[in-house]
Amino acid sequence: MTNSAVLLDRGLQCLSNELGIVDAERFVALILREPFDYTEWRKDNLFAGMGIDEIIDEADKYCQENTR
Repeated sequence: MTNSAVLLDRGLQCLSNELGIVDAERFVALILREPFDYTEWRKDNLFAGMGIDEIIDEADKYCQENTR
């Protein structure tokens, strides 16, 4: 398991790389300001309409495409 400082650094680096520094900062500010339940969002949005086999297939596909 990664320690908290490393996890924060990696997470902010991912956000900055994907969104740019300004939008990464805006994203963090939104998360801090708005009440947001990631677990509920994930259940309702991330895998909505997907069965377990489809989720596993998508995870395998992602791993194959993103393994270095």
